[in-house]
This record gives sequence, C-alpha cells and structure tokens, in this order.
Amino acid sequence: MSFNAQPERVREQIYLILQAWGMTDDLAATTADVMLETDLIGVDSHGISMLMTYETKRSEGRFDFAARPKIVKESAVAALMDAGGNLGHPVSVDAMKLAIAKARETSVGVVSVRNSHHFGAAGYYAKMAADQGLVGWVASGARGITVVPTGAANPILGTNPLAFAAPASRNRPFVLDMATSTVAVGKVKVYGFQNKPIPEGWVADGEGKPMTDANAAYQLLLNSSKGGLTPVGGTAELSSHKGYGLGMMAHILGGVLSGGSFSPIHKPREGPSDPENIGHFFMAMDPNFFRDEGDFESDLDDVVDYLHDAEPTDPAKPVLVAGDPEAVKREERLKSGVPIPDALDEQLRDVCRRVNVAYVLANT
Repeated sequence: MSFNAQPERVREQIYLILQAWGMTDDLAATTADVMLETDLIGVDSHGISMLMTYETKRSEGRFDFAARPKIVKESAVAALMDAGGNLGHPVSVDAMKLAIAKARETSVGVVSVRNSHHFGAAGYYAKMAADQGLVGWVASGARGITVVPTGAANPILGTNPLAFAAPASRNRPFVLDMATSTVAVGKVKVYGFQNKPIPEGWVADGEGKPMTDANAAYQLLLNSSKGGLTPVGGTAELSSHKGYGLGMMAHILGGVLSGGSFSPIHKPREGPSDPENIGHFFMAMDPNFFRDEGDFESDLDDVVDYLHDAEPTDPAKPVLVAGDPEAVKREERLKSGVPIPDALDEQLRDVCRRVNVAYVLANT
C-alpha cells in the first residue's frame, strides 16, 4: 500500500529534516529542491527515500551539515571545489552553475569536486546546463563497493553514474542519466519497499546466481563482500565489459581527477567518522561555439523527431529518447503527487520523531 504526497509537502519534509540536522537554510532549500525533483521524475531511489541513509551517516559523524562549498583553485575554464564534507547536492548545484558561467565566457567550463557525499541524481545537474542552452556532462565516484567487474568474483566498483544532457528546440532536452551498473542500489531498495521481486540479472549472489528477493538482495549489497550488482550488460556474453569500462571512466573523471576516494583502498584506512570524500565532475559546453546559433538545437530536433517517428514493435509503446519517460512522469506526479509506500512512510515518521520535527507528508 502507499499514498501520494503533494510535491510541496515532500519538499517541506525534506527541508525540515535537513534544517534540524544543522544544514543552513539556503543549502537545505537547494538540497530539498534537488531531492524533490528527483522524486518527481520517478527516480525514487535518490529522493526522499535517501533520508534514512543520510540519518545513519549523520549518526556516524560522517557529515558536516554546516559546511559551505568553496572554490579551492580556479582558471578561466576550470575550477576545483571542496564540499567540506557536506551532502553533495549544494556543491553540485554550485559546481554546475560555475561550469555554465565559464562556458558562457570561454565556450567550455569544467569543475571538479572533492570531499563530497552522495549527490542524488546526476541527470539533475546535466539538465541544468541543457536548460541554459548548453551541453552538460556529469560523472561521479561512489561510496558503495557493490559492482562486480567483468571476470571478478567479488564487488570492487561502485555504481559510478554518468549523465549527459543536450538542448533541443521543439523537443525536450535529451537527458541521459545512468548508473554504470545494471541498476542502482537504491532501485533494489525501492523494490523492497514495494514488496516486488527484482528481475533476474540485476544482482548475483556469492556464487554468481541471480537473486530475485529484493530485500535479501539489498541486504547482500549492504553487508556482504560476496556477490553484487552486475555492470551494464549483465554478463560477459552480453558485453558487461562495456559497463565495466564506463564505470571506470566515471570514477576516473569523478574520483581520480578530484582526489576523491576509491572505496576499496580508502575504506580500510578510514576512521569511524571520517568524511567519505566522494568526487564529482561537471562540464558545460556551448554548442554555439561550434555551430551557428540555433543550428545545434535544430539538428538535434530532427534526430529526435526521426526517432520518435520510428515504427515501434508495440504500437501502444512509441519509441522514446532519453529524458522522455522522466518528463512524462514529472507531469503525472505534479498532478497526482509522489508515491510514498507504507514501509517508507513508517521510516520517515520515525526520522521525524527522532529529530523532533513535524511530519507533514500525509494529507491528514
């Protein structure tokens, strides 16, 4: 069972909890905006359902909710930012804004971020650039050791997301947002909230066998050193080496470039309350440097239109491009609200009680 919460109430609930944890008003507002938008587009694994994870890390002393993002070094086209051990949402918004400003001046802007934590859905930040008429590219390292590389027996990599967005004119922006694993850990968690089995091929146990029990799979991902998520492709026969390679690329850009941690090496060296030091990468590029103004968007429209006109295998399911499902889901949820499964609702009520803030999600 579940109920639908009004979007403004979802945002308010997130904001109230973050503020009670010590995040300043402006950073809490930014984080709540990002998390709500993530829920609106249907990425339920990275929105309000993350609050319990954040609460656990807060209790471990991992976060500095009072920290403000700062620029460490800067040139005309590039910058390095430090999140100060705070959540990754505020620094990521600032980083992409800075990359956009640099792209306006020099045609390209690149910003690397270190000393961050989970930043939500990578596509949010890539779309920031597309909404300003620029091409956006985002990559990130990850905290969890959950993905089994092709040919390996045990998990070594994280889900290491990549996102890319480009502006069109007649059409919505193209927005690709993907984990480099078959699915994100949070999606397995959401299936557990909904009491749904996960598809075979998402998670393999310690013997390489597929798991379908979402709750058991989620516990394996959190607590076991054996088995884990598969890279994009799923199996070697289906080219999982490509997902493995993309995961490495995301970590190199997000983690190695910024000095962010590589969890298998850094976790054993950490103290119990050390920051996670996740690294992120943000790039914005002005297509008008390469094309006459408007030509890039017009050509992308032609490509998107052609794909939309492709003959579908199922007439009831037209061919879509990246960003279409999320945009449709957003329109639906702005009207109907954000689904809150009973299991999630109970956990959120507990968080509110522990931090002594009003519970505002339900209509009654």
